[in-house]
Amino acid sequence: MVQTMAHTCYRVADLEKSIKFYTEAFDFKISRERDFKEYKFTLVYLTLPGSDYELELTYNYDHGSYDLGEGYGHIAISVSDLEGLYEKHKEAGYDVTDLKGLPGFPPSYYFIKDPDGYKIEVIRDK
Repeated sequence: MVQTMAHTCYRVADLEKSIKFYTEAFDFKISRERDFKEYKFTLVYLTLPGSDYELELTYNYDHGSYDLGEGYGHIAISVSDLEGLYEKHKEAGYDVTDLKGLPGFPPSYYFIKDPDGYKIEVIRDK
């Protein structure tokens, strides 16, 4: 039996703001949208070029912000030009950490937060 990861779901307070973040900060594209007006929620699926894995943004009408809790960590996106994307994110004014490295290793990652406070670890592609 083949098993693969399909998607990660984030509940977002402002769908347009979240779409703008993921498409501008990274190269995400909308792969599909489903609006369930009767049930008052919208699903937007985003993918990175060359990947089938999806980030699902769930917008529940008029919900507002969410409590992220203390158990959630982050998702990770690997990139070929870590320093270049880091500078782009800093110049755009996004909430980013300094470049970091594991003890004894050179810097190889940083974190950025989306509009809802979800963390994304941006890591150097191997």
